[in-house]
Amino acid sequence: MLELLADPQVWIALATLTALELVLGIDNIIFISILVDKLPPAQRALARRIGLSLAMFMRIGLLFLLSWIVGLTEPLLTVLQEEISGRDLILIGGGLFLIWKSTKEVHQLMEGETGEASSAVRATFGAIILQIGVIDLVFSLDSIITAVGMVDRVEIMIAAVVISVMLMMAFAGSIGQVVSNHPTIKVLALSFLFVIGVVLIADGFNHHVPKGYVYFAMAFSVVVEILNIRMRRRAAKPVVLHEAYARPATGEDAPRA
Repeated sequence: MLELLADPQVWIALATLTALELVLGIDNIIFISILVDKLPPAQRALARRIGLSLAMFMRIGLLFLLSWIVGLTEPLLTVLQEEISGRDLILIGGGLFLIWKSTKEVHQLMEGETGEASSAVRATFGAIILQIGVIDLVFSLDSIITAVGMVDRVEIMIAAVVISVMLMMAFAGSIGQVVSNHPTIKVLALSFLFVIGVVLIADGFNHHVPKGYVYFAMAFSVVVEILNIRMRRRAAKPVVLHEAYARPATGEDAPRA
């Protein structure tokens, strides 16, 4: 173990894998933030912690089932001349779930108060955690398969997963607050989840789309929308005139005939 810690290559691999886990966890955080926004404010922090803890334990559990994961990549059936494995079926199912969920959320936002009321009635703590668990499994499988291709030491993978989840827990509250307070950001986040769902389905059919393009487009859109929010706030502020111009002209200040 000490030899492992003294190896600089191990630390480089740990830092790289942690950064990768953080990037791959962005969509997970956004999904959790949108779902917990349906709960009462007192329950949101707990739901976020449970959701991210589930993601961490799922990832660690999958790391101990590497042989099973490798078996998931073996073809099970052929659809449209494409070989489909167990992993592909999970990705396709998760992609369909993301598309359905994001479309449903956008529809409820478009309905306004009626949509928010109907969503609040159906949202229970257990149902939200169940939905988070389902998508955690999809994102965890994708994350672990990527990690296995980069590092061959389980200890490094587990450390990277734990560190990345702890960092996600630290920032999940702030991200959730931004998504909750700004409807336009929420729509962008839902659009991002819709695109991620399409990417997962394409990946399930062996058509790999680099997620970097999706992340860059999303980051660019968020930056533009943040600038728009600041401009709207500045335009909404009342214009305060200088005191000499604001007060009415009387006495010596009054214009002479």
